[in-house]
This record gives sequence, structure tokens and C-alpha cells, in this order.
Amino acid sequence: MLCGLLGEKLGHSHSPRIHKMLGSYDYCLFEKKPGEVESFLRNGNFSGLNVTIPYKKTVFAYMDEVSETASKVGSINTVVKDASGRLFGDNTDVYGFQKMLERAGVPVKGRKVLILGSGGASVAVCHVLKEQGALVTVISRSGEDNYTNLEKHRDAALVVNTTPVGMYPNTGVSPLNLDIFSQLEGVLDIIYNPLRTELLLSAKKRGIAYENGLYMLVAQAKRSAERFTKQAIADSEIDRIYDALTKDLADIVLIGMPGCGKSTVAKRLGELTGKQVYDSDAFYKTRFGKTPEEEILTNGEAVFRTNETAVLKELAGLSGIILATGGGVVTREENYNILHQNGTVIRLYRDPKMLAKDHRPLSKGRPIEELAAEREPMYRHFSDLTVNVTEGGGGAEVAAAILNALGGKA
Repeated sequence: MLCGLLGEKLGHSHSPRIHKMLGSYDYCLFEKKPGEVESFLRNGNFSGLNVTIPYKKTVFAYMDEVSETASKVGSINTVVKDASGRLFGDNTDVYGFQKMLERAGVPVKGRKVLILGSGGASVAVCHVLKEQGALVTVISRSGEDNYTNLEKHRDAALVVNTTPVGMYPNTGVSPLNLDIFSQLEGVLDIIYNPLRTELLLSAKKRGIAYENGLYMLVAQAKRSAERFTKQAIADSEIDRIYDALTKDLADIVLIGMPGCGKSTVAKRLGELTGKQVYDSDAFYKTRFGKTPEEEILTNGEAVFRTNETAVLKELAGLSGIILATGGGVVTREENYNILHQNGTVIRLYRDPKMLAKDHRPLSKGRPIEELAAEREPMYRHFSDLTVNVTEGGGGAEVAAAILNALGGKA
């Protein structure tokens, strides 16, 4: 049995990995231009399909039969072909979002919910929320309720983003400013790459409940697999696959004073986890032709910091890596969201008296203790966890302590 994902651009899809864990069927990516969709549906070699941007509404016209759910929402993301070639369309996004909403634990009955976007995923989200008694308002670019008059919705309790704004590789942007909403209790974003969009990081900073779209993706895939195979799959598979994916996709980011052992610990973490290891200082030379020391001595710290942020954006956009950073990344606030979009940020602490100064120009012109004291509140702000590095303690020992603190996962 051959199944797959139909869409226009599918290079970063996690669906093949998910379906490999769900069933014994083959699962491929079918990238098609708009003019190719009808021919593929009628003549393509497949038994079942998931459908993604921008074809969830397009495929509706080519179905021989649709489920009651798909008929209600007017959008299809799962297609099954029978032996005679007839096409059956269903919407498993509805089930996926129901599960995502359950996981988020944000009550919606009788509360105002803003849905950003009006595409194929939006209609499924609307359907679920209305069935659960939410007071739903759809925000679109040109509708009556749009991004220019959000002030009239400042009493919203939940915001759900169904647009691609903030999705990799165009990270670091948010569809709106959460400061508008005085009664906000939760933010959901169906984007899952990065794990934390700019919108979700804004919610995190405000202490608001948030959830990305990975759980929805896995849940809808499970329901799709049931349609493909005509066999029930336990709901516990959703959590199993979600946990495995999160572990694989999350970064471990190391920060700390120069000389605290970040590069050594990163290497050991890579050996223990199998994740690829990157060192931002080494990567800097690859990109700009100078070491950080050479750049600072030649062009000054300001030039280096600007270039360093560009390096961090490139590296932190990767999923499932170990990243050792330079000691001063915490001096620029914009680096906070860059490092947290996919990562858990671990601060390595070593007694400043034990820190080496070789090839570290910013540590030579002033006492290292003074520089460490100046950066201490910045490290506390940036870090999710602090691990002590004792004199004589090996990198493997610290790496094991980090993984143990993380519960074996990033």
C-alpha cells in the first residue's frame, strides 16, 4: 500500500517519519503544482493521501464521497482511494485539533477565541471550537475583523494561529502583539517548525499557556492511518510518537562564560545523544573568514556581535542539534528568542577564577571576575537550567548530568 502527502512545497515535512511509526505502508511526498493536482488525484498511484497547504479546499471538488465532518468544514486533508478508484475525502485535522486543545488544557466554552487565518486549517479549528461553545472570531487580512482593528478583541481568552507566519525558515516574526489582550489565557499555534514560534515565545515570556502544532500533526496522522488501513490505533500512540519526535527535534543549547567547557561538553552530548554538534565560534570563522578574536581585534565588538547573531539565526533554525555558543551571546536580548525557538538553554557555571583567558580578547582587558559578575544576571535570564562544572570534572560527566536533568530528552 502506497500513501503520502500532497502539497506544493514539502521539503521539511515530518509526516514520513510519523507514518513510519504508525503503520507498515510506504509513505511518500507528492509535490504538485496547482495545475497538476486534478490529474494526480484521478490518475496517480496511491492508496491514501494526506493533503496540506495549499490544497485542503482544492481537492474537495474531485472527491466522489466525503465524510460528514469534511462536508461540514468544507476542507479535506485525508483522501482514501478504493479498489475501483473512487476517492473518499475526510478531515482529520478536526480530530487533531481536538487532541491539541485537550493537551493545552485551556477552557473555551463561553469565551472569546481569535483564529488567525481563514485557510483550510482554520475551518477545522473553527468547527472544533464552535462545537465546544467558544465565541469564535476569525481574523484575516481583508475581512471585517482584521489586523488593523484587533483592539476591539482585547478581551479574547485564546488566540489560535493557523497562518504560516513565523514558520521555518521565516522565523522571528509574529502575526500580532499579545500586549493588546488583557484577558489572554492561552496561545495555540499549529506551526511545529520551529517548536516555539515568535508568537509562542511571547506567550511563554508572559506566563501564558501555549502549545505548538506538533501534537495536532501526530494526532491527525494517527486518525489518517486508521482511514488508510481500516484498523483502529490506540490513542497512546499519539503520546509515544509525539515524545519521540520532540526528543529528536529539540536542540540543546549551551551558554556560559568563555572557558567554562561548552565545546567539550557539547562534543560529549553529541556522542551520548547522536545529535549533530555545532560550535557557533567555529561556525563564525566558516561564515566570515575570521575567528571571533580576529574580528573583535580588527573591527570591534559591535561588528562581531551583529555577525554572531546572524550565525545564531542560521544554526538555531536547525532542528535536533547540540549548540555550543560564545560567552557573550547573552549580551544581546534578541538572541534569547533565537536560542529558545527550538532549544532548551543550559548554562554551564564554573568558578570565574578557574576560567582560561587564552584567545579571549574581552577577558584580557579587565578582571575575569568583573566580566562574569556583569554577565551573571544575563545568564540567569537566558538559561532554563544551570549545571555546575567543577575543576577536574570531565565533559562526559557534565553531559550526563545535563541529560539526567532533562529526563533523558532535550
